[in-house]
Amino acid sequence: MDRKPFQLGDIVEMKKAHPCGTNAWKVIRMGMDIRMKCTGCGHSVLLPRSRFEKRMKKVLVQADPSATE
Repeated sequence: MDRKPFQLGDIVEMKKAHPCGTNAWKVIRMGMDIRMKCTGCGHSVLLPRSRFEKRMKKVLVQADPSATE
């Protein structure tokens, strides 16, 4: 399986939409688990990395590498 590259701060599109209606999530924590925040309602979700990689479609907006959060 191909690994889709993503990094901290990216806005990613998931296969299924969130109940609030949006499909875009911001990656806010990376490690064994990935924490992401819904860009529509602000709800935060923690997923194991393997499940996140299976459910991620593509990176919509790449994070600015020079910006630090």
